Amino acid sequence: MSGDKALEWLRREGRIVIVGASLAGLRAAETLREEGFTGSLTLIGDEPHEPYDRPPLSKQVLLGHATADRTALPRRREIDAHWRLGVAATGLDMAARRVRLADGDEVEYDRLLIATGVHARPWPHESEAALDGVFVLRTSDDAAHLQRRLAASPRRVLVIGAGFTGSEIASACRERGLAVTVAERGPAPLVGALGGVIGRVAAEVQREQGVDLRCGIMVTGLEGDSAGRLRRAHLSDGTTLDTDVAVVSLGAKRNTEWLAGSGLGAGPRGIACDAGCRAFDVRGIVTDDVFVAGDVARSPHALFGYQFLSLEHWGNAVAQAETAAHNMISSSSERRPHLWVPAFWSTQFGVNIKSVGVPSLGEEIIVAQGSLSDRRFTCVYGYQGRVIAAVTFDQTKWLEFYQRQIESAAPFPPDYSSVDRRPEGLRPVPAEFPDPSLPTHGPSVTVSGYSPTDQQITFTPARF
Repeated sequence: MSGDKALEWLRREGRIVIVGASLAGLRAAETLREEGFTGSLTLIGDEPHEPYDRPPLSKQVLLGHATADRTALPRRREIDAHWRLGVAATGLDMAARRVRLADGDEVEYDRLLIATGVHARPWPHESEAALDGVFVLRTSDDAAHLQRRLAASPRRVLVIGAGFTGSEIASACRERGLAVTVAERGPAPLVGALGGVIGRVAAEVQREQGVDLRCGIMVTGLEGDSAGRLRRAHLSDGTTLDTDVAVVSLGAKRNTEWLAGSGLGAGPRGIACDAGCRAFDVRGIVTDDVFVAGDVARSPHALFGYQFLSLEHWGNAVAQAETAAHNMISSSSERRPHLWVPAFWSTQFGVNIKSVGVPSLGEEIIVAQGSLSDRRFTCVYGYQGRVIAAVTFDQTKWLEFYQRQIESAAPFPPDYSSVDRRPEGLRPVPAEFPDPSLPTHGPSVTVSGYSPTDQQITFTPARF
């Protein structure tokens, strides 16, 4: 069968399987139907729920303003799909074009889209993670369970990790009037995503809102009572904290374990793919029938030095899924690259935080408008002499302008005057991102004594 006829057959009678019944999976399925695919469509998801929206889980759901079962994603159109919900994919046979499922079944495909996303990184000690009162927040069920516990007015909530999700959880706790301690191993909240300059602003905001924020601290253990209920946390500075709820917010792990041994280029950092969303195999060769989209994808981006980026952003999941779906049923000349400019938002402690670009690539930062002390500003990040990202605190209206700056590789620092430029914004300063090659925590170990028989090792827990 010629290439044109094979593509025509695929669009008319082919079998497309999407592993990952989430935002990216749903939007890809809708795009396939919108672009004329009339073959069979199967969506596989390990959760029993149809696709739902995750951003409300750490906000409206925890506050009790909405229930977790009312966060279903709106449908853009009917997709006429066969749903396999509540059963995880456990393996992939690329040669036979089959996906193996946890119930022993196998699903054959002509084109496969992997949109399995991420899962919350669990507390590393299994027995402690099993204590009643220890939570993670990623799924609809996670949110429902945590909301019920917060509604029961615990004495104190411990949030482990002050990234965006951890900070939003702390914000919801304070809004509910709950005592909350945040333990963050870095020097400030959000420092890994936005750097130290904005991290210090976030720290001030949290403390002003009554958060017991402890930076440069690790939680070294969780202790329960005889009934298996969480009662206490042990910290790396040698102190303990009485608490009956701990929310582990240590980031996410990409759902690629099920692809082990498949021959696909998949690992802890995601599934490598080209700009057209086609997955690489372990040899680095692009596959023709396996595509990737959403949080689990890792693809090169032309605007950011062709670096391979994995983006856990709502908008990226939608845009990449639409690109992948289009390319799955298009000829090579009609395929298009995924060139979405990364963007995200967060609402915490009454502040609306939004970003475009990739702040974590920034070497320097400048307050382009507003003032850090006012907590109302626009900061612009520079990388190798060009604008690479912008972050706003309650100044969303300027963000579209800076997106155009990123897209046009505008010089950094900005060489134009802007509205509300303050003296503090006249020159850039280091963005202060943690060096990923250096540990951010850990004990000091010293050796004393002269002779081998006198030598002693002293272990000093980390303090900042």
